[in-house]
Amino acid sequence: MTTILKLDAVCKAFGAVKVADDLSYEVAEGEALGVIGPNGAGKTSMFNLITGTLAPNSGRVIFAGNDVTSHNAARRCHAGIARSFQVPQPFSHMTVFENAMVAATQAAGLREHAAERFCIEVLEQTGLLAKANTTAGSLTLLERKRLELTRALCAKPKLLLLDEIAGGLTEAECVSLIRTIKDIHAVGVTIIWIEHVVHALLEVVDRLIVIDFGRLIAEGEPHAIMDSPEVKEIYLGIEADA
Repeated sequence: MTTILKLDAVCKAFGAVKVADDLSYEVAEGEALGVIGPNGAGKTSMFNLITGTLAPNSGRVIFAGNDVTSHNAARRCHAGIARSFQVPQPFSHMTVFENAMVAATQAAGLREHAAERFCIEVLEQTGLLAKANTTAGSLTLLERKRLELTRALCAKPKLLLLDEIAGGLTEAECVSLIRTIKDIHAVGVTIIWIEHVVHALLEVVDRLIVIDFGRLIAEGEPHAIMDSPEVKEIYLGIEADA
C-alpha cells in the first residue's frame, strides 16, 4: 500500500520536556490509525508537528511523498492535511454554513456555486444540514464537534486528523459520531484519530499506536495492543503483574 504520511525520527522539546522523542511511524493511504496515551504524552503536539503549527527540532515529516518539514500550516492544509481540534474552535458569530464555506474556499480553493454545493454535501454527510443557518455559537457540544468535522472535511483532506472528537459526548451521541466517521473512512479518507474513548476507536481503526512521553511504545492490531501488559501499565495504570 502507498504511504501517505511518514514521521522520520521526529524530535521536539520545550526545555527539558520532550513532546516528541525520536518519533517514527508510517500511515498507509486509506488507513484509519488510532492513537492513545496518557494525558501529557505528546499526542496533540504530534498533530501540531504533522500540521505544521509546530516545527520539530530534528527529524522529517513526509506527506504524499514530499518532505513538508519546512512547510507552514497553510501550505500543508492546501496539500491535503486537515484536522479537528479537541476544543471546538468555530467562528461563533457565523452560521454553520458560513463556517463550512470558509474551509471550502480558503483551504480547498473552491469558488462560488461549486463551494456551496460541496458544503451542502458535507453538511448532509455530517448531519448538520438542518442547522446550516444556525449560528455556530448556539450549537450543542455534539453539533460543535460535528462542525469541527465538517470544516475539516470541507478542506478536502487526503489526511484527516481527529483530536478527541468523542470526548464529552453521551453514549448515544458517541454511537452517532462513530457511524459518521465510519462512513468517512469507507470512502477512502485516511484518518489518524487521537481518543480517550477507547471503545470508539476500536469500532473504527485498523491499527493502534501508543504514545508516552513523546515516544512510540507500541503499535499493532487494536485489541491486541489494548490487551498488552505494557499498555495496561502505562496507559491504564494497571501494573503488568497485577
